[in-house]
Amino acid sequence: MGNNQCIQRIFLVLLSGFLFFNFIKLSSCQSIARCVQKEKEALLKIKENLTDPSGRLSSWTGEDCCKWEGVVCDNSTGNVVQLKLRSPQIPDSFPDNGTNYQLEGEINPSLLELKHLNYLDLSLNNFRGSRIPNFLGSLEKLRYLNLSGASFPGNIPPSFGNLSSLQILDLNTFYYSSLESDDLEWLSRLSSLQYLNLEGVDLSKAGSSWVQATNMLPSLSELHLPACGLFEFPPLSVVNFSSLLVLDLSGNDFNSSIPKWLFNISKLAHLDLRANNLQGNIPDAFANMTSLRELDLSENSLIGGKIPKDLGSLCNLRDLDLSGNDLDGEITEFVDRLSKCTNSSLESLDLGQNNLGGFLPNSLGRLENLKILQLWGNLFRGSIPESIGNLSSLRELYLHNNQMDGTIPESLGKLSHLVVLDISGNPWIGLVTEVHFSKLKNLKELHIAKYSLAPRLTLVFNVSPEWVPPFKLRYMRLRSCQLGPKFPAWLRNQNELHTFILRNAQISDTIPEWFWQLDLSLYELDLGYNQISGRVPNSLKFLPQSTVYLNWNLFSGPFPLWSSNVGALYLSNNSFSGPIPSDIGDRMPMLTDMDISHNHLNGTIPLSIGRLSSLTTLSISNNNLTGHIPEFWNGLPFLYAVDMSNNSLSGMIPSSLGSLRFLRFLMLSNNRLSGEIPSTLQNCTTIRTLDLGDNKLSDNIPAWLGKSTSLWILRLRSNFFYGDIPSQLCSLSSLHMLDLAHNKLSRSIPSCIGNLTGMASDMDSERYEGNVLVTTKGTEYWYQSTLYLVNSIDLGCNCLSGEIPDLTNLSRLVILNLSMNHLTGKIPDSIGSLGRLETLDLSKNQLSGAIPPSLTFSTFLAHLNLSHNNLSGEIPSNNQFQSLNDPSIYEGNPALCGSPLPNKCNKDKETSDFTEGDDEDGDDFDKLLFYSSIAVGFIVGFWGVCGTLAMKKSWRLSYFGFVDKIKNRLMLLVFQRE
Repeated sequence: MGNNQCIQRIFLVLLSGFLFFNFIKLSSCQSIARCVQKEKEALLKIKENLTDPSGRLSSWTGEDCCKWEGVVCDNSTGNVVQLKLRSPQIPDSFPDNGTNYQLEGEINPSLLELKHLNYLDLSLNNFRGSRIPNFLGSLEKLRYLNLSGASFPGNIPPSFGNLSSLQILDLNTFYYSSLESDDLEWLSRLSSLQYLNLEGVDLSKAGSSWVQATNMLPSLSELHLPACGLFEFPPLSVVNFSSLLVLDLSGNDFNSSIPKWLFNISKLAHLDLRANNLQGNIPDAFANMTSLRELDLSENSLIGGKIPKDLGSLCNLRDLDLSGNDLDGEITEFVDRLSKCTNSSLESLDLGQNNLGGFLPNSLGRLENLKILQLWGNLFRGSIPESIGNLSSLRELYLHNNQMDGTIPESLGKLSHLVVLDISGNPWIGLVTEVHFSKLKNLKELHIAKYSLAPRLTLVFNVSPEWVPPFKLRYMRLRSCQLGPKFPAWLRNQNELHTFILRNAQISDTIPEWFWQLDLSLYELDLGYNQISGRVPNSLKFLPQSTVYLNWNLFSGPFPLWSSNVGALYLSNNSFSGPIPSDIGDRMPMLTDMDISHNHLNGTIPLSIGRLSSLTTLSISNNNLTGHIPEFWNGLPFLYAVDMSNNSLSGMIPSSLGSLRFLRFLMLSNNRLSGEIPSTLQNCTTIRTLDLGDNKLSDNIPAWLGKSTSLWILRLRSNFFYGDIPSQLCSLSSLHMLDLAHNKLSRSIPSCIGNLTGMASDMDSERYEGNVLVTTKGTEYWYQSTLYLVNSIDLGCNCLSGEIPDLTNLSRLVILNLSMNHLTGKIPDSIGSLGRLETLDLSKNQLSGAIPPSLTFSTFLAHLNLSHNNLSGEIPSNNQFQSLNDPSIYEGNPALCGSPLPNKCNKDKETSDFTEGDDEDGDDFDKLLFYSSIAVGFIVGFWGVCGTLAMKKSWRLSYFGFVDKIKNRLMLLVFQRE
């Protein structure tokens, strides 16, 4: 026993000595495998050429460069094999702490001293001032090269073709540089390449060589060429993409059909062809690409036709995106085929923004692995199928903006993993109850909205006030759904809301106290278009740049002042009263839009509004504001819409309004403003609507207004302007509404007014032009959303003289009012060429002559007033004039006759006399007239010939001589025949 212990002790001593010896040897080896001095010096030279604002290379000191940040050495030799200098910062951005982590400068050629370098990553730095060094092509051992997002400009060096060991090449520009390649021949020599990313590199000059070059790379498994300016799919006789698994060609401009050779890439698992202007139908050959897991053909607006049903046979497909195309027809056969896959892998299906229609098939419920379903922006109708409740993995469901006019199934409440539900923009009907939400414990976003403000709401929430929802929403958008008349009590536990919209919900109630105590931090609050009353507390909290809509309600009390984070404030059409807070510009400094119109606010305009330097729209119209308009406009550089109309503001228009260089809409009508139009307004060169009507402005209409060529609307009515109408206004080529009525303008109407080409063309799209009061058909109407359709000239109630100028070119003119002036001459016949004319008022002038017959062709004419002139002749009775039968239209013209006036025209009187008496008297008169006509005809005919021959001897001899010649010729002709 003792001997064994002794032997064991000896063995342990020997073993310890052996291990100690090897440890010393290993330590010795490790001390030898330190940084190579020559490579260390090369690294220091590289550092010298770089700018390092964040000190990322501060560790590059000391003897052992293998310990420097981003430097990796070979453990046995000490040679630098990897250089990892990727920036943690995305180009053109700064982290939260404001530090710039991007290296800048140039790459020093001493990099070539790192002869064992196989990995080089300079991505996401900023080398914008230098090109990719040509000498990088001499680093023959490189297997990994990443210059993505490094902002190198210029051409890719062809010397890259010498990197025969390169397996990964990433030159993705992240769209921050103008990297390009005119010739891709160098690419074909990279025989070991497995991964290539040239995203954003301009290859437009390389033509079709991209296909030939990449087709010669037998090991290539991933090819990324998105947004490279490619425009051609050349034919390929032999396809060598034997290893290709991922192909991304998105964002190019092929403008062709999908090439057939793509379907010969048998191993392809990921294919991205989105946004390429591809056209034609989706080929059936896709059904043969059984390895596909991701297919993206989205945003090719020229891809049309039906979805091939055989596309549903791709059972390995995980993501399918066909959105943003022109696909039509139903999806039943396609989805039926998908649902027959035994183990369907489909997790995301996006068919949004097409023209697909019909009903949603029940087979949708058999796609059991589906997590995201997007069918938005189509023409689907009917109801959601009950089978939707079987999609137990579904997290996001988007059915918005369709025509689904059925009911919402209760089975929707089974989707326990659902996070987002967006079924807005559909005319749903029926009831929504607690059952619809019974198991939606993960729901965070709920969007059910109709975007119209129709008074009859077809979707009704029938939820018990005691119901406690299983979810905590962050985004809730309920528009035009009936949740009222009471404020929904089931919202009392929704204390995580960031977006809260209950718009047009037919709520006629006050907001309960518990809602204000939820302590919400909101990004959007919208309770507009209800009948909610009561006061609004100042305790609400908002996130930065938030939006508040409380418009079109019955809120009362003082103006609410909330968090300084509010960016847009819409309180119009309520009953808020009292002054606008004097410190509003200091308490809510982030305001960009403020509409507090149509309330009962009084007092003056606070000077602090001039400190809202980000303000773009200001509407304080239809209140009881008084005092002068402040001179604070120099501090509002981005303001483009100002509406202060319908108040009691006085004084002069501030000259500092001319500092608003982006001003589009200026509406100051119906106040008590006086003085001149400030000449500084001519600096507002982009102004569209200028409404200064219904004030006490005076002086001449400024000629410089003719330089405001972007004007759509010029309204100066009901002021005290005098003098003539400046001919310079004829230069306003975009003007479609000119209202100078009720002033003291004199002299003639400029003849060039017929050159206002803005009244000769239709608007091809809807646009905002402000709120303007328009006199049409004898009545005043407020126009807003359809104002762009109104083409009008109103010069009524002035002292204008002369004749009406030629308006033939104003083919889209709708309203023409020249009444209550001193115009003379005739109504131009060309006025009938105004085929869109609906209102024509020429009353109370001194016009003469007949009503032009051409007016009968104005088929849209609904309101006509020609009264109190000197017109004469017969009133037309055909076409449109048959409905213009009110005598007041023509009264005050003594020489006018015919219906509907009582005085008959002369021919009417003769016709009336002729038809009087009984039938026998009428017959006698007809006979007498008949025989008298015969007698007169005989006398005129007989004596017209015979009387002339009797009195003129020469004519008599000539006549009878002519008769003798004819007689002789006839006799000769008879003799010849005999």
